[in-house]
Amino acid sequence: MEVTSAVLGHSAMSIKEFFGFGGYERPAEGYFSWQHLTFVSLLTLVMIVSAILLGIKNRSKTAAQKNHVLVFAAISIDLFELFKIVILCIRHNDAMHWVNVLPLFLCSIQLIALPIAAFSKGRLKEASLDFVTVFGMLGAILGTYCAGNNYAAYPVLSFDNVWSGITHTIAGFASLYIIVAGMTDMKRRNIPLTASILGGFCVAAYIANVFTDCNYMFLSRGDGTPYDIVYNLVNGNPVLYPLSVVLLFVIYITVFYYVYYAAVRCGKSKNENGVPSKI
Repeated sequence: MEVTSAVLGHSAMSIKEFFGFGGYERPAEGYFSWQHLTFVSLLTLVMIVSAILLGIKNRSKTAAQKNHVLVFAAISIDLFELFKIVILCIRHNDAMHWVNVLPLFLCSIQLIALPIAAFSKGRLKEASLDFVTVFGMLGAILGTYCAGNNYAAYPVLSFDNVWSGITHTIAGFASLYIIVAGMTDMKRRNIPLTASILGGFCVAAYIANVFTDCNYMFLSRGDGTPYDIVYNLVNGNPVLYPLSVVLLFVIYITVFYYVYYAAVRCGKSKNENGVPSKI
């Protein structure tokens, strides 16, 4: 009985420690520690392999059949996020803590964009697919390898980092799957609509930052992420810094579309010369 009680007590403490109830007793291994890099690399490997295998498997199927995977990803990412919000509200003993975790980060926009891409139709679906494609993989990288704000503060195998890693790699999975499965043509006419989705969230994030102590979209400060480079370059100027971050988004969108169209042209050229296209 004593052994059983000890085991149960240890299990309860392990669960409490994993979720961070009462704070983490273990120290954070550190940003770019081997534990951090190993964990996120394993997540990224699963993300890439599963996206490529499912994308190849479904590439010749109908649009509706391809969409089933996207529906599953959309439901999964939102369920994980809702569970996280509930846990954080309990952990902080504050039913209103959800105000601090609104989907107003670049990565968390996928919580809205991915379901729209999965369940909508027409041009809205096209633009949402493009948005997930453009920003899903970027968000996965920023939220895993570049998340100094998380991995410098919490143990690697903790609720905060494990859940964050899962949701970010689901977004990256969706992005890569859409490309491999051939679900988007990245039409030029949808670029303004895709950009406006990002612009709307940037405005909402900036307003939320003004009225709260949050740092949505990292428009207020870098918080240990690569945005610190930009923040330091402009000496934290409250006008230049957020404008610089938004400019980086615009540059990224431009480069992404340029590279995508160049790859498509290259694939078509090879196909015309008798070499099977990979695009």
